[in-house]
Amino acid sequence: MSEQTSGLVIVDKPAGLTSHEVVARVRRLAGTRKVGHAGTLDPMATGVLVLGVNRATRLLGHLMLTEKAYDATIKLGESTSTDDAEGETIATSDTSGLSEDQVRAALAEFVGDIDQVPTAVSAIKVDGKRAYARVRAGEEVELSARRVHIASIEVTRVELPEVDISVRCSSGTYIRAIARDLGAALGVGGHLSALRRTAVGAFAIDTARTLDDLADAFAIMPIAQAARLSSPVVGLDETQAQDVRSGRRLAIDLDSLSAVFAPDGEFLALYEPTTYGGAKAAAVFV
Repeated sequence: MSEQTSGLVIVDKPAGLTSHEVVARVRRLAGTRKVGHAGTLDPMATGVLVLGVNRATRLLGHLMLTEKAYDATIKLGESTSTDDAEGETIATSDTSGLSEDQVRAALAEFVGDIDQVPTAVSAIKVDGKRAYARVRAGEEVELSARRVHIASIEVTRVELPEVDISVRCSSGTYIRAIARDLGAALGVGGHLSALRRTAVGAFAIDTARTLDDLADAFAIMPIAQAARLSSPVVGLDETQAQDVRSGRRLAIDLDSLSAVFAPDGEFLALYEPTTYGGAKAAAVFV
């Protein structure tokens, strides 16, 4: 692949690999070290992992802020040290007294803007060190609650002690924490036993390729197509396009971060609104 070829690779991550290991494999397939990813998936999780190649790595920071969707299985009656199936069991409880109605009612309380305490085994930094590293070193870690938005939780199966849900949520939401907090709300404990990310913004699981598929036929989404899918699109005239190429502000009104295109369809940059009028460059790709 040409060094100049830039775009996104939408991977269906398998269980058992870290996100970094997926990046390493795609670097070999793409023939470049300029590969990054938007939004880490835990090793046990599967599903959509968006990778940027070459110049498209500059899109990733903006993709990380978008809505995400997950399918998850929660096991009630068992709490673990990591809030998922990879941790040690630290408490068990009988779930025979629970009803499906109780489970549904408890999950409904998580929809909307909530203050969520992230799981201690996370990539959040505490005094410069990742929380998960502190936990593995035997330290007690207490993280502060963070405001997240849960757009929807659909209960798709209840066969206690297991509950299947589909979640749409803001970036920064921990599905493991939903499992933990559901168990706490019901008084029986709980953990996440399976997780599959089905979408990152506009990039859904039906567009993702497995690593085996990519090894057989490497597929990259051109950067212009990726920009059109991930941001509002603004077409510029030639004078404005030259301003973008020179890094100047634009005298246009934007409602949000937008992808700007030259008259010939070339993707130029991401521009964002300013508080003093007009728009400024957030990332330029020419």
